[in-house]
Amino acid sequence: MRIGCCVGVLTLAMSAGVLMGQHQGGGSASQKTILLWPGGAPGAQGDEDIDKPSLAVYLPAGPNVTKTGVVVVPGGSYQNLAMDYEGTAIAEWLNARGVAAFVLKYRLGPKYHHPVELGDAQRAIRMVRANAAEYGIAMDHVGMWGFSAGGYLAATAGTKFDAGNGSSPDAIERQGSRPDFLVLAYPVITFEEPYLHRGSLKNLMGDDPDPALVRSMSAETPVTKDTPPTFLFATTDDKTVPVMNSLMFYEALVKAGVPVEMHLFQEGHHGVGLAAANPKLSVWSDLVIKWMRERGDAAP
Repeated sequence: MRIGCCVGVLTLAMSAGVLMGQHQGGGSASQKTILLWPGGAPGAQGDEDIDKPSLAVYLPAGPNVTKTGVVVVPGGSYQNLAMDYEGTAIAEWLNARGVAAFVLKYRLGPKYHHPVELGDAQRAIRMVRANAAEYGIAMDHVGMWGFSAGGYLAATAGTKFDAGNGSSPDAIERQGSRPDFLVLAYPVITFEEPYLHRGSLKNLMGDDPDPALVRSMSAETPVTKDTPPTFLFATTDDKTVPVMNSLMFYEALVKAGVPVEMHLFQEGHHGVGLAAANPKLSVWSDLVIKWMRERGDAAP
């Protein structure tokens, strides 16, 4: 493990990667939206848009297209989705670096509760993997990037996964649901006092959830050596989701021997996205792509 500090920034990493050169190319996105379950999602309570989880597909163009795809999971406390700055903006940023992106629209509370949201996230991973050849990516280079409550959903997908149902007539369901890597931005992680985000808990679990279920669904609890390599970003001043959420997940990953890199910035409010207008925070996206290059998930 190495620890590096600079003014207002704490950086922690446990990694064996080698830094590669800076990417110089770009790309443009082409988009289509596909339903996760064209015939109707399991447990659907209606036939409106909110009952139909989907993926918006953004494929890169240009000379530096990679073999990597990323399922992007916007936040919104499981009550709404920040589809612009934690969805479309991220997809376009990834496309410009040669990475395919798939923005997930998952079902929300108070209409839907766990395990529906996790099922949507798992289906998204399976769908991207099942169609990897069509998207020009490798089946073993499918990551997940989540923000806030979407970070919790990504972390949960990275700790509660399966190898797929090999006997299913649905080719998508035969695919494994484990992301190959995680990027978690100011994520909700724990449902334990005093660091939980109550809005996310209520919208995900309902008004009176089983305490045992709540404990088991704290994302730091089920971390094992098989949890995917993870990149964490958060700010110490976050007044919405305490920074201890990221620290708890980092500690669990280190204890399990999972490669992990974390960058904590002193100042910054919750929900900054890529923070393009904030020079104190905007460097975090450079750190993400550096980490992806070190892993072979982005073009040099």
